[in-house]
Amino acid sequence: MTDLAALRARFAEAGQEQVFAFWDTLSDDDKNALVEQLSIVDPVRLNRIVQQALDADEAARNASGVDVAPPPEDIVVSTVNDEDAAHHYTKIGLDAIGAGSVGVLLLAGGQGTRLGSSAPKGCFDIQLPSHKSLFQLQAERIRKLEQLAAEHAGKNKVVIPWYVMTSGPTRAPTEAFFVEHRYFGLAKENVIFFEQGTLPCISNEGKIMLDAPHKIATAPDGNGGVYAALRAPMRKGTQDTVISDLEKRGIKYLHAYGVDNCLVRVGDPVFIGVCVEKQVPTGVKVVQKTEPGEAVGVVARKNGKFSVVEYSEIPTELSEAKDAHGQLLLRDANIANHFYTTEFLAKQVPSFEHEMAYHVARKKIPTVDLRTGERVKPDTPNGIKMELFIFDVFPFCPKLAIHEVARREEFSPLKNASGSKSDNSETSRRDLLAQQARWLEKNGAILAEGAAVELSPLVTYAGEGLDLVHGRTFDKTENIEKL
Repeated sequence: MTDLAALRARFAEAGQEQVFAFWDTLSDDDKNALVEQLSIVDPVRLNRIVQQALDADEAARNASGVDVAPPPEDIVVSTVNDEDAAHHYTKIGLDAIGAGSVGVLLLAGGQGTRLGSSAPKGCFDIQLPSHKSLFQLQAERIRKLEQLAAEHAGKNKVVIPWYVMTSGPTRAPTEAFFVEHRYFGLAKENVIFFEQGTLPCISNEGKIMLDAPHKIATAPDGNGGVYAALRAPMRKGTQDTVISDLEKRGIKYLHAYGVDNCLVRVGDPVFIGVCVEKQVPTGVKVVQKTEPGEAVGVVARKNGKFSVVEYSEIPTELSEAKDAHGQLLLRDANIANHFYTTEFLAKQVPSFEHEMAYHVARKKIPTVDLRTGERVKPDTPNGIKMELFIFDVFPFCPKLAIHEVARREEFSPLKNASGSKSDNSETSRRDLLAQQARWLEKNGAILAEGAAVELSPLVTYAGEGLDLVHGRTFDKTENIEKL
């Protein structure tokens, strides 16, 4: 009871005593559940985060103007239509991978609700001939890259550990999916699951909201929550963290990416090579905007600091401005594809993380009425959810590398349900099969009209090793697992 008294006093001093409003009516199990949940919340820190987020939101909405400028040319490396440059950086990247210095980090906290699925988004089948899930495509790219790196390094085996960040709702089904599919041929010990954090939902009056009499309402803390999650215990009852695992394995570099891009080059040696050669703590991969009004954030300088600037923040005149080569000045569209050094994640991020302001989302949040104990679903926004974005570290980075790649080769996001206008399973399938048709034809294959040929990632990682297709005709829709 002493611990309980201290806990109640801590929340009362922070003006958040309402979380105990129904304490006397709770069963012993419900009391234990509430105490367990509250014990990991620092109400004083939470109040500070809320105020910081609201202040930043207010400042952004009332800002008379934002100074937005393109990034310096010398930090941008484009390998679009430049095979010599790509080959140069690939060697550097494979050197690092072959030395066992590279891991990959998957942001996989999203559910497939918008896709019409109750499963985690990575389980989704975009209707390829093979019917492989996004998780399987990415796992097989890792396996192929391990093989290529081992051949490059003259080794029997190279390991690229895969760190999979889930959310609370997706962790159990994600792990079960991997077990069911035997980790898609990867060693179980090299697939490491961990969970992004959550934050309490806050009412318009600044109070922690209750989802039930014995439970506070929470929401995921955004993909920027990855930074804190890397330092948190990966499982209850253990002190092992992703950071400690990276250090134990000798991983110096990490490639982070989102699960919903069917074209993602997991562990991309070209991107790794760019960032290693430039000796930067973090890097970002981008594609060119399709046109000035495309609703994407761009990597730029905002008030003199690196940032991802939302399209709504850029004046029309600036968004349409072009450089001496006729390209858009602000053209580097963000695709949630990042590079980090382990040192940056372990030592530098904690030094400035407290300065990163959370973004505010005003939402209609179901909650318990403190007067009646009834759960209500509001008709208008009654509170806020807060989240960090993964690129919120950019303003604190003195050095950054930007790697520009071809959209049609590396970016086809899956955001919307089948039949929607864009970014759906149909466009993902189309873009992946079109890419592989280009690879086949470049190597002398002949594709009959209407033939949709899928090449397993175990056959080719990025179009290499296809000499055997020269002169071969493909006249049907099929999946090729071996040449």
